[in-house]
Amino acid sequence: MVPLSVLDLATVATGSTPARALAETTKLAGEAERLGYHRLWVAEHHGMPAVASSAPAVLIAHLASATSTLRVGSGGVMLPNHSPLVVAEQFGTLEALHPGRIDLGLGRAPGTDHQTARALRRTRDLGADHFPDDVVELIRYLAPSDGPPGHPSANPGTGYLPEVWLLGSSLFSAQLAGLLGLPFSFAYHFSPGPVDAALDAYRETFRPSQLLAESRAMVAVSVICAPSDGEARWLAGSSALSILQRRTGRLGLLPSPEEADRYEFSASDSAIIEETMSTHVIGAPATVVDGMNRLAQRTGADELMISTRVHSYDARVQSLSLVSEHFGLAAPTDVKSEPTDR
Repeated sequence: MVPLSVLDLATVATGSTPARALAETTKLAGEAERLGYHRLWVAEHHGMPAVASSAPAVLIAHLASATSTLRVGSGGVMLPNHSPLVVAEQFGTLEALHPGRIDLGLGRAPGTDHQTARALRRTRDLGADHFPDDVVELIRYLAPSDGPPGHPSANPGTGYLPEVWLLGSSLFSAQLAGLLGLPFSFAYHFSPGPVDAALDAYRETFRPSQLLAESRAMVAVSVICAPSDGEARWLAGSSALSILQRRTGRLGLLPSPEEADRYEFSASDSAIIEETMSTHVIGAPATVVDGMNRLAQRTGADELMISTRVHSYDARVQSLSLVSEHFGLAAPTDVKSEPTDR
């Protein structure tokens, strides 16, 4: 069995608030740790009413303090929105506070619309042409080095490098991860089509580095598990209606299954949903485990990361619990350790 991890967006559902969503993500991190998941990542998005994880570094600090053994990190930080030095100092600080438990997943998309991206960057340049150089610069601030610090430098800096991943949904980031000798996470949960080509490109271009001796690939997949196939499909109605709302420019909170059940989907609506959700793994435990195993075998993934967007916290925990039980995940036995001198 490959390791399993969790991707969370601090989802704000109808009837809820951002504060409640963040509190539920914190509780979910504790449940993920208890259930034997390897890591939990939160994603940077902006201007999306249903996503409260707009400040990953802040949320990661809170999640790491609320857990003991779980790796926590970003899935990801959208690097073109930030200065590499700022991200280095944020994640160097996290690594200093929680050594050996912090992941820094980096993406090159804006994670938002153009107007919001301009507000974040304070520039009209919304491209990601400098992304490869920015990744190298960021790592240089934190990677172990025998020489004196350069200028500028991060503090915490040299020696406080978290586990760096490149994220992507295309061949560009896959090839870059390979050339830089970094682990790669593919966003199959929202862009399934290029997964095989991207992972092939990553493995073909991989060059061992100071950070990674052999290629390591993760695949993120949308999963909803419930006691029966019917209940899982009913819970998935929230995602279906949310997908349709996003595609038609009607951003809002994550709808409930009852709202989705009352909605009158047209034939074109159903076609959009079917196209988008055809690769989601939805069903009872046997259905879900079979689907995840097939995906792992097909892609050769070293790890799967599951994203479960359902309306209620209880349904999210139920899904993670059923997957953990039927995948045979082992709960951690380590105790929390204090930061050490470095």
